[in-house]
Amino acid sequence: MMVETVLSRSVRLICASGLALGMHTAMAQSADAPIQRVEITGSSIKRITAEGALPVQTLSKLQIEQSGASNVADLIATLPSMQGFTTSSMSVNGGGGGLQTASIHAIGEGYTLVLLNGRRLAPSTSGSTVNLASIPLAAVERVEILTDGANTLYGSDAIAGVVNFILKKNQQDAIIEASYTQPRSTPGSTSTASLSKGWGDLDQDGYNVLLSVSHDETKASWAKDRSFSQSGVIPFYDNGKAYSLYQLSSNSIPGVATVKYTKANGTPTSAAFSPNLFATGSCNGANLFRVGNRCLYDYAATVQNTPSLKRDSGFGSLNFKINENTNFFAEALISSFSNTAQYAAPAQPLGVPLSSALYAKSIAPYLARLGVAPGDKVDSVAMNLRLVDAGGRADEYKTIAKHAAFGVDGTFKTFDYRAAYTHSENKQTDTAAGGYMSLNQFDALVTAGKFDPFAPPGNSQAVLAPAVLHNVFSVTKSKIDMVQASASTEVFKLPAGTAQLALGADFTRQAYSEAPDAFSQGQNKQQPDFTDAIVGGGAGALPIDASRKNWGTYGELLLPVLKNMDLTVSGRYDDFTAVTNDKNFDTDGNLIAAGKQGEAASKATYKLALRWNPVESVLIRGSYGTGFKAPTMSNIVKPLVNGGSSQFHACPITSASDPRFKLCNPGSSEYGLLSGGNAATGAGALKPEESKQATLGVRFEPFTGLSLGLDMWDVKLRNQIQTLSEDLVFNNPAVYDSLLRTYFDPIQKQNVLVAALTPFNLASSHYQGIDWDHSYRTSTAFGKASLQWTGTYMTKAEQETPGTGLENNIGRFNSYAEVTFRWISKMTATLNTGRFTHALTANYHSGYTDQVYNEDDSVVREVLANGTLGDYVPFKRRVSSYTTFDWQTKAQLGKNVTLTAGIKNLADIDPPFSIRNAGGGNQSGYDGRYADPLGRTFYLTGSYKF
Repeated sequence: MMVETVLSRSVRLICASGLALGMHTAMAQSADAPIQRVEITGSSIKRITAEGALPVQTLSKLQIEQSGASNVADLIATLPSMQGFTTSSMSVNGGGGGLQTASIHAIGEGYTLVLLNGRRLAPSTSGSTVNLASIPLAAVERVEILTDGANTLYGSDAIAGVVNFILKKNQQDAIIEASYTQPRSTPGSTSTASLSKGWGDLDQDGYNVLLSVSHDETKASWAKDRSFSQSGVIPFYDNGKAYSLYQLSSNSIPGVATVKYTKANGTPTSAAFSPNLFATGSCNGANLFRVGNRCLYDYAATVQNTPSLKRDSGFGSLNFKINENTNFFAEALISSFSNTAQYAAPAQPLGVPLSSALYAKSIAPYLARLGVAPGDKVDSVAMNLRLVDAGGRADEYKTIAKHAAFGVDGTFKTFDYRAAYTHSENKQTDTAAGGYMSLNQFDALVTAGKFDPFAPPGNSQAVLAPAVLHNVFSVTKSKIDMVQASASTEVFKLPAGTAQLALGADFTRQAYSEAPDAFSQGQNKQQPDFTDAIVGGGAGALPIDASRKNWGTYGELLLPVLKNMDLTVSGRYDDFTAVTNDKNFDTDGNLIAAGKQGEAASKATYKLALRWNPVESVLIRGSYGTGFKAPTMSNIVKPLVNGGSSQFHACPITSASDPRFKLCNPGSSEYGLLSGGNAATGAGALKPEESKQATLGVRFEPFTGLSLGLDMWDVKLRNQIQTLSEDLVFNNPAVYDSLLRTYFDPIQKQNVLVAALTPFNLASSHYQGIDWDHSYRTSTAFGKASLQWTGTYMTKAEQETPGTGLENNIGRFNSYAEVTFRWISKMTATLNTGRFTHALTANYHSGYTDQVYNEDDSVVREVLANGTLGDYVPFKRRVSSYTTFDWQTKAQLGKNVTLTAGIKNLADIDPPFSIRNAGGGNQSGYDGRYADPLGRTFYLTGSYKF
């Protein structure tokens, strides 16, 4: 009778979930066997396999296969709840840094916690952002995605939710899998191979050993191979009128010269021209467009759409039954991943000494034509150069990830317990794989007359080759060591059932370091005699060597309030030490004594979750909780260093009496950026971000086979750590005047105007939306058919910062160059005939407002009635929605052989046209973060089990 009561309760709980498989599993248990309880992501209390009070999405092995994804990052990108993550294409200009990440509900990758078998991985940054590229898809059994905050269990950074990769376990067979993917009309093929083998059945033999190795490789694809991305000059129509995207660079070859001079009356001014154009009357070279007195470079025609990727990984696990109640487990993962991203040839402003032969030959003869009168004084000359003959700039971002964990779990009397130790580390190197050059060697070539920067390209490859760098620009290391223990038990009886309590604690030490090479640092207080720099790259980096510790303790109480209602109350307390920094610099770049920076931080958080079955076919669930996110170590200790170039802006300094005015560039131009941390203590120190999360969901199963589910969610953030966007700083110079500074650029060897962007607790954000998951299953004369429709509808995604007001980010390209989609959905229809399984999937992203330009941005030109190009115009347009279809057929050719064939983007739909020039990646004509440029792609996967 006791077993019958437990079983009936299990069935009742599972019915409400709409998961037929879970119901069958529970009902198939022997009447003499106890109901199996398992851990689910987001809870430390073991329970039956059923829908709980929290919205957990599960990707089974079958669903992973149906996605057609060849790696973990591509798999996560297929989920409608994922927005705002870093893609591999963003590394095509260094913006992605070789990372591929996860972000739930557009809240951000720094707020989404990624776990491996429920344990933390070493982040790729000083916070918690994990590079998904380090996780081999071949070793993944399923993925659980908690789309609700989970700070009370996992601690800081789990505000948006959790992605938990569950690796294979208790496998006995040997399995060989291989796949090949080929786009129809472009390079970009992918090949994968994996082998896994297990020994021993944990239940019958008392042990299981599993080993898995895999290799996968993706070739690069190029912008020039697709019509929608092959140029930065793209004609288009909007509201019946003709325009042209005119996204070109003043860094060109032959070089463009900018002469800054002071008129006889004391007025400073400038003029830009292409000396070779003046000399020959035409633009000489590939990918050039004439604009006035200049020949501008079509850099977008030379970049990759997607980089080349390569991964080798190995995974091993041991599970051993010490006795009937105690299990020992150990696991280890090692992965080597490289992302080689190539973009345009080195683009660099360089100074031309007024006493040089180059000035006398290519500048002085044309001064009068530029309007420089004999009484005027030339102050300086800079050349904007594109060194095509040095080759395209390429970075090989290589990450070596090592992860190991071991521990015990089991039961003792009435307690379920687990204790584990985890060590995880990453080492990432950024190596120059082409194009970057030594400034000193390049200057020597120019001074000796061996290279003429104002001559057409095509004949200087051998001349420039000795100056091309092959350095390791930087080495970044991240490491965590973590000890954790938890236990749960039944504590007291209530009229509706027995309450369960879980208690746990963990301790973590995290270390992070950055070691830039001499070229990346440039001349500074640490290497005053170093005079070289990177042509086409940055300078001014400084090392970081930081660490901190944190401990946390938590509790979770499950209360059966009624026979059909459970209430879960949980809480956690975390304590973070101040950051210890062994590479401590003052604001002038002087290395000072190691010490503590920032402040210690502690915080208590709580969560309430309710689960109610008013009738067997209906589940209503909800939660409310608080969360927090500690400042990352880089937020605190990163020195103020060169942060690269801005987008194109009009000069923010408008007063000629301002000493910074002479550093302005003509028209719309790029300026420098400085980035750094906020190491203040006391009242000015960075504080933890705080959040409030709530969910309300319903699961409804009106009849067998049909399951309908909706989950409304709401996340509010305050004290959010944020740097002001460059758009806000440049467009509001009166408000942010103190951030506009003079900076000596070691490459240009002169002062330049820059914007300093450092973090503060200055923002508050609000995100809100609805996730749905509907499914229908039935039997037909042709086989078992099913339909699954999942999606996310965003109702709110807004951020407010002082001085700028509230910015609504849904359906628009915002000031941080990001897009939050209103609708994302995915619908899959499946037919299983026994031997064959066919699946058709529709993927949808709603449209949005494109990047908005004003006239000074010099990006969009109108096309006149005679077909010629008119002036640059301000522009605002809509990017169309994006729908693609995928097909897959899986054939079970024998007991041990499976063959799967599929087509992604069945209709060969091009990415929607976009005029954006910001947001990561140098691609033009579309946004590579939100659309796949490969077009129709065929893939074949085979699996053999023995």
